[in-house]
Order: sequence, then C-alpha cells, then structure tokens
Amino acid sequence: MSALLRWALAGVLASALAFASAPDAAAQERAPGATIGQRIAVWQIDALGIDQEIVDRLESLFRSELERLAGPRIPSRREVDSKLGRSKLRRCPGDTKCLAAIGAELGVDLVVSGNVGQLGDSYIVNLKLIRVADESEVRRVATRPLSGTPDELIEAVRVAAYELVAPERLQGAVAILTDLVGADVRLDGKRVGKTPLAGPLTGLSLGEHKLSVTADNHTPFETDVRVRFQKTTRVVVNLIRADLPPPGVVFDPTLPPVERERRPWYSSPWVYAGVAVAAIAIGGVIGWQLGGDDVIDCGASPEACQ
Repeated sequence: MSALLRWALAGVLASALAFASAPDAAAQERAPGATIGQRIAVWQIDALGIDQEIVDRLESLFRSELERLAGPRIPSRREVDSKLGRSKLRRCPGDTKCLAAIGAELGVDLVVSGNVGQLGDSYIVNLKLIRVADESEVRRVATRPLSGTPDELIEAVRVAAYELVAPERLQGAVAILTDLVGADVRLDGKRVGKTPLAGPLTGLSLGEHKLSVTADNHTPFETDVRVRFQKTTRVVVNLIRADLPPPGVVFDPTLPPVERERRPWYSSPWVYAGVAVAAIAIGGVIGWQLGGDDVIDCGASPEACQ
C-alpha cells in the first residue's frame, strides 16, 4: 500500500502544483476576498507509524492548498530550517508557546503543525493552527479513521487545509438531472425550485443531504446525496407515473368493461361429464346383477333353447 500511496500522491501533487500555477486558476482562487490575508508557515507534520516519504508528499500538497487560501507564498521546510539556524526552537516539541515563538521568528501570523499516523490499515490526520500574536490555538482538526486508499487520504489532507483556516469555504454542489418539467425539488426539506433548475445547487456543506423531487401524478423520488469537497454530485431523477398500470398490462379507459355471460349451471361441460360417468356406472351394476349364468347362443343350437 505504501508504494501505491507514493505513486498516487506524486501524480496528484504534480496536478495540484500545475493547477496552482495556471493563470486562470490563480485569478479564480486569488480573486478579491478569496484569500484570508494572513501569512502562514508550516512547522512540520510528523510521521507516526507511516512512511516518512508519504507524509512529505502529503505535506507538500497541504502547503499548496494553504497557498491558495492565504495568498502569500508559504516558506518551504528548507527555508524554515535555514531561518531557524541552530536555534533551540528546532527542537520544538509542538506545544502552543513553542510554535508561536517559531512563527514570530519566521515573521508569520499563523503556524500549522501536526502529524499523520497509521494504525493497521487506517490513517488519521491531526493538525492544529496557532495564532502567533497571542500564542493561542485557533483550531484543531482530527480526521476520522481513513481506509488508507490514496484518494481518501489525499482528500482528507486537502479538506484539513480548508477546515483549519477557512472552514466556511468547505463546500460542494449537487446537480439535478431530469426530463420532467415543473417537478418540485427540496433539499433537506427546504424547497429550492422546480425542474429544470437554472444550474447546480452550490454552496452546500459537506456530508449527507436528503433530496426529494415530487410532481403531480408521479411517485415521489427520495434519496440521500453525499456532497463532497469542491465536487458536483450528479443525481439522475426518473419520476414514474403513478396512474399507469403495471408493466405488461394494456389499459384503455375508453373501452367499456367486459362482462362475462352467465350460463345455467346444468349447461356446464363438467355436468355432462358427470352424468355420463354416472350412467356408465349404473349400467355396469345392472349388467353384473343379470349376468350371473353362462350366455347360450340359440342360433347355433336351437335345441338348447327348448
């Protein structure tokens, strides 16, 4: 799994860095009001029971996400080590006061520190944000145990960056796709419009949401939708007509109902069959009673019949 994680993180990190350097991406991410306007430094993210190379790649991805949020370039680990020189702060155990002192030495407003730990096949990311000015902890993030798949671990680190410094921007979207016009759409019980919607439902908090789509003479559509970070979840809605017969049944409301002809009970074929069986049985009984002696053929021997 470690080799797979290293390979996946290398590819995702290259894509993330390319995205961050693209002019249109930078303009979109760093538009007025998009950055938090504070300088941030990452002290270190320790590896607990996990390959240090994996944690280094995760830290690089984490830094690139923070740069899009903060605006100014974040000092690299080499730059941080060079700035601190042989200061005793290099042996900082990670407490709040020590991290604030590191932030003051680096000339930043906020400092991030934490670790990524492995327990069996699961991973946990723990990070905290320290404000340098008053030596206080602003926020702490601890993920749920992750399955260890590359995609899940990478997304957890990206989400952690936003959760630490800009939790209000942890959003996703849902797109409703249906060919029915005029259906009522509700999300978490709140009406959001009628189909077709003008576009995806944006600005949604991460996690599970309840979606319902209803229309007259149609069976209601209800489902749970998971909203993911910076992604649009597409939901295809097929509303079924409630007034139609089951599949395979042809129904024409213009035709009159078919009435079955009522016939006398004695005209049934079963009655005739019963009478025939009874007649045969009676004949057999009579024949048995009359036929106790041998049969004599008078034609062959007339004298026998005298």
